[in-house]
Order: sequence, then structure tokens, then C-alpha cells
Amino acid sequence: MSAKATWRVSAAVMLSRVLGLAREMMFAALFGGSRWMDCFYLAYKVPNLLRDLFAEGALSQAFVTTFSKKVKSDGPEQAWVLANRMMTLAAVFMGIVTLVGVGLAPWIVELLTSLSRSGQTERGYNPAEISLMVEMVRVMYPFIALVSLSALVMGMLNARDVFGMPALASCFFNIGSMAGGAAIGYWMDPSWGPRSLVGFSWGVVIGGVTQLVCQFPALRAVGYRFVADFTWNDSGVRQVLRLMVPAVIAASVTQVNVLVNAMFAYGVGEGAVSWLNYAFRLMQLPIGVFGVAVATVTLPALSRAAIHSIGDDFGPTLAKGLKLVLFLVFPATLGLVTLAEPIISLLYERGRFSEEDRQATAGALRAYGCGLLFYAGLKVLQPAFYAIEKRWLPMIASLVALFVNAGCNYTFVFIFKWGHESLALTTSIVASLNFVFLYLAMRHYAGDIGTRGLAGAFLKVGIAASVMAGLCIAADRFLFTDLSGMSVWEKGLWLGAVIGVAGIAYLAVAKLLRVEEIRDFLALVKRTAGR
Repeated sequence: MSAKATWRVSAAVMLSRVLGLAREMMFAALFGGSRWMDCFYLAYKVPNLLRDLFAEGALSQAFVTTFSKKVKSDGPEQAWVLANRMMTLAAVFMGIVTLVGVGLAPWIVELLTSLSRSGQTERGYNPAEISLMVEMVRVMYPFIALVSLSALVMGMLNARDVFGMPALASCFFNIGSMAGGAAIGYWMDPSWGPRSLVGFSWGVVIGGVTQLVCQFPALRAVGYRFVADFTWNDSGVRQVLRLMVPAVIAASVTQVNVLVNAMFAYGVGEGAVSWLNYAFRLMQLPIGVFGVAVATVTLPALSRAAIHSIGDDFGPTLAKGLKLVLFLVFPATLGLVTLAEPIISLLYERGRFSEEDRQATAGALRAYGCGLLFYAGLKVLQPAFYAIEKRWLPMIASLVALFVNAGCNYTFVFIFKWGHESLALTTSIVASLNFVFLYLAMRHYAGDIGTRGLAGAFLKVGIAASVMAGLCIAADRFLFTDLSGMSVWEKGLWLGAVIGVAGIAYLAVAKLLRVEEIRDFLALVKRTAGR
């Protein structure tokens, strides 16, 4: 795995996540934690679930694994034949899924809102909200077909060692969805009422088109030419589908849990779905920038190291990926948790986003932070099982996790009567248990994958991150005592200074402790500064 490639993907994904955050900031300012915003987020959960499942999950992982091996064993020409067959199959199948989803939209919404009808929650049935959600689900459902094709294109490019444009594709989604959604939303309702959210639903589809099309030039440059091929009874196609079936379940566990959490949150009370979504977006920053980036670069290398059996390079490659995630995500986690309210206030607190929204979102972010490191680690660990064709283990772990998630949610909300923060905590619990189980299973199949080295890295990184967290806690206590009374510029300047000092302290302590990954980071900074 190339550290340079990892950092390049990280930079591209960082831009994508920042644009995604800008999109959430726009929503927060226009709609705050309103019941209508809850409706949009809940309606968006279905296509977004399948977006994460395919774009960063089952289809992409299964295809990259099979395509990479096909290139090495049979050459690029045969690999492109497989790509054409998969593109044709995906277009036909997902087109049918889209039509079925549009027709079943009322029943989908009924399922999503079923907990609010149970009589055990604070929020009751509202016909106007249900009607709006049905319309938005129908508008957004074609996004599923678009993102499936985009996932295959990403897989082809990644397997040919092209990482930049696939990582940037989500940037085009965010730009398209923001610009198109805002234009149509304003046209439908200039006062930014409920109808404008239907415009933003159209924006999701526009973003899906731009995400797919922007990758075509890079795909053409690596030699791909699309030709419809309906020969689906092919060993390569069957292999992709065999890998996908368990991977669909395994890779979707967190997003399915987020969907279930949203269903519970819709019944908890007004604003709960929005608060969880605003917090989840912030949690996605370190995961997307570091976890997904490391996984994207690691998967092809792991696949090549396990073509006939688990090779000598497999364990070190996986261990290095996990240590990189640890080095990058651990401090980001502590920073988000200790500076939750100042960060949320700076990013979201304007327009219709109130002080109450800020405090509620911060509570959810802290609860998500408990499992953020494990969640990011899963992005690297899960695909490793597909590389060694032990795909059923992640599926079994995910099935167990789904039941744990539902049980915890029911206990926390209906029995203990806890608030929306408990739903975020459930996500952290599930991610942690899932990671521990899969790590132990990987040790069983792959032998020593550097556990002692990982433990040593965890200790060193933990010490460095604790120093950083201490500085953040002190700043939160003494500098950000009156967030409502501070201007945006004051918050931004103070936060920038605190994060800068804390980051330097983290890197300094990590270097003193001789953390291995610090060398890759500092070398990249020096190269960038010297350009």
C-alpha cells in the first residue's frame, strides 16, 4: 500500500466531506431541527442506505476483489469484458428496483414511521408529514440506480490504481445536489417551507447524475469502452454476486442501524432525526477522510496478496492499514468529543438552528464518538475477509449486530425512556462489538496480523491523543463559555488556534514516542510545502 496514494485519496475525500458538511450547514440554517427536516432526512435514509451499501460497500468491494484478480490472471481485456457484463446487469436490475421502489413508496414510508404509530413514543401520526415523505421517496428513488453504476465505475478505476477521480466523485454529488436542490427548492417555495424540500429531493437525483458522469473521462483514459453485454452466466459475474450476497448484509450493518435509529428517533420527538443526522455528518468526516481512504487503497493490495492463498504480504498490509486508521482517527475522535459544542456552534448555529439544537446535536456527537475508531477500523477490516473469500463471517457478525442494535434501541427508548443520544450510543456499541469479533476471526484465519504492534501503537497514540484532549478540554472550559454571545469570526479564530495547537502537540508527542506513521505524515507535509 502506497502512503502517497493514501494521502491523495484522503485529500480528495476530505474535500468531498467538507462539501457534504456545507450541504448540512445549508439545511441547518434553512430548516434547523424542524419536523419537516426530520421528514426529509427520514425519506432520504432509504436511497442513502443503498448509496453507502453500494458506493462504499458490497458492490464496490466484491467487484474490486474480482476485477483485480481478473486483471492479474487473465489480463485487462478479459477484465473489461467482465466490467461490461456487470454494468449491463446493474443497469437492468437497479432500473427494476427503482420502478418497484417508486410504486411501493407509501408502504416504505409506513414502515419508516411505524414506531410513531405505536403509542409508545411522544410523536404521533401526522398525515401532512407522511404525504410529504411519500413524495420525496418517489423523487429520490432513482438515485439508487445511478449510485450503483457509479460504484462499478469507482471499482474499475480503483482496480486500475486510479484513486483520485473516484474519491472526488462525491464532491460532484454534493455540488450538484446543493446547486440543483437550492434552485428547484426556491422555485417551489421561496419562503423555504416544506415544499422546498421536494426541490432538494430532486437535487439528490441531480447529484447522482453528476457523480456518475464526472468519472467517464478517467474511465475512458484507462481503456474502458462500454458495450452492452447480457452474457450474465459467466464465472466472473457469478463470483461478484457470490461475494455480494453476504457482503450486502455485512457492509450495510452500520447504515441499517442508522436507519433503524432514525425510525426510533422519529418517534422520540421533533428534531431528533435532524440532530442525529447533523452529528452523524460530523462523525463521517474522520471516517470518510481516513477510514474509507485507507480502505480504498488497501483493498486491491490485499486482493493481490490473496490470489491463491494468504500471502506473506497480507498480514503486514492489513496491520499497516489499521495502524494508519488508529493514528489518524483517534485524535480526530477526541477532538470532536471534547470540542463538540464549539464545533457545532461554528458550523450550524445560524438561521433557524437554535441553541437547543446545538446542545442536542452535541450530545449525539459525543455518543457517536464512543465508537468512531471502531467504525473507521471496520472500513479496513471488513473488505479483508472478501479478499480471502471468508465472506460469511462479516455477514454473521452483522446479523448479530442488527439484533443487538434493535434490542438496545428498544431498551433505551421504550424501557429507560432515554433521549436521542441513546440511539447514537447504540451505533457505537454495535460498531465496537462488530470490530472485536471480526478482528479475532481474522487472527484465526490469517495468523499473526501484528496484534502486538497494534497494541503498542494504540498505547503510544493514546498517550499523544490524551495530551491533545487535555488541551481541548481546557479550551472548552475557559474559552467557549458563552457560545451564543460570540461572533462567527471569534468562534472560528479561537477554534482554529485551539485545533492548531492541539494538533501540533499531538504530532510532537507522537514523534517523541516514535510512532511509525508519523514519518509518512511528516514526509507528506514536507513534500507538499516544498512544491
